[in-house]
Amino acid sequence: MTHRERVLAALRRQPSDRVPLDLGASASSTVTARFHERLRAHLNLPAEPPPVAYARRNSTVIPDDAILERFGVDTRPVLLGTPDAQLEREIDADSFVDDWGVTWRRPADGHFINYDGPFYKLTDPAPKDLERYSWPDVNDLGRYRGVREWARRLRAQTDCAVVLNLLAGPVHQSQWLRGYEAWLEDLLLRPQFVEALAERITDVWVGIATRALEEAGEFIDLVTYGDDIAMQRSPLMRMELYRRLIKPQHARMVATARRFGKPVLYHCCGSVYNLIPDLLEVGVDALNPIQVAAAQMDTQRLKREFGRDLTFWGAIDTQRVLPLGTPEEVRVEVKRRIADLGPGGGYVLCPVHNVQPEVPPANIVAMFEAALEFGQA
Repeated sequence: MTHRERVLAALRRQPSDRVPLDLGASASSTVTARFHERLRAHLNLPAEPPPVAYARRNSTVIPDDAILERFGVDTRPVLLGTPDAQLEREIDADSFVDDWGVTWRRPADGHFINYDGPFYKLTDPAPKDLERYSWPDVNDLGRYRGVREWARRLRAQTDCAVVLNLLAGPVHQSQWLRGYEAWLEDLLLRPQFVEALAERITDVWVGIATRALEEAGEFIDLVTYGDDIAMQRSPLMRMELYRRLIKPQHARMVATARRFGKPVLYHCCGSVYNLIPDLLEVGVDALNPIQVAAAQMDTQRLKREFGRDLTFWGAIDTQRVLPLGTPEEVRVEVKRRIADLGPGGGYVLCPVHNVQPEVPPANIVAMFEAALEFGQA
């Protein structure tokens, strides 16, 4: 089978010649820049040219083609461009303002953290406050410049599944615009504001996704976006709040991709077990990252209860096994997850979230070698 055929079979929950593999297809399944340097050195690959940046705030990059080909990775990403009119504004080497007006700061040896934003200082926000904000322009040509050419080149030069990365969802973006703590308070104290903010963010998301798919949809195999609505032990909010305030927007987002015939890979960290029926109801095809160290994320149970309807994407533990385990422990982990999630198809293997600098490169090599050994049909 071709790389693309494997991934599409997994999205249909059908068997393939081996378990398909991902590294770098999404902003939540890639590698940090510092790890990328270490992996290049470990594999004796040239240190140049510099890799393509994924997300500045996460210090992530797209892995080199040489790395992806070495490991037999079946996916390739396409990213949106940078808007022309609302460029990021540099403050200093460790802080900047993004195109939504959110200020990000980076502590020493860390990732950027949202520090300020357009709605941080509102003491009692209401839907009317959203009218005074300058929302991103969905028609800014910079967002789409080069997207079609990128996707067409991947389709012409590889037989991999091409994954279009879209913006983060309304939960993430609300937390960045408003601040995590204030937004959590708003869920209970000001739900009308939360709902209106989520709706306006989704309006922008739908507009950008629509334009991007009009530009490049013929070369795209699936789309992906992230919106974390769970924590280590439970969903982030009561299910009633999710269903009333957020779920309608997720349904709009999935429906946008569906209009173009594209499957949706949805990213949500944490304990998502109780949310899966709702995600299936809105039409999500595949779920990433399957955070196996979180509560209620037993892979045998997930496959048994949801494997007919949902594709699992991820599941190789990044909380303990990849950063702290030995290569042999990594092999055991890979064998276990393939045994749990692989039968009958419907599984794409990759790490649970982005590979951090402290992960030994030998463990990533062991992961892919084990996946090719144990993932054969």
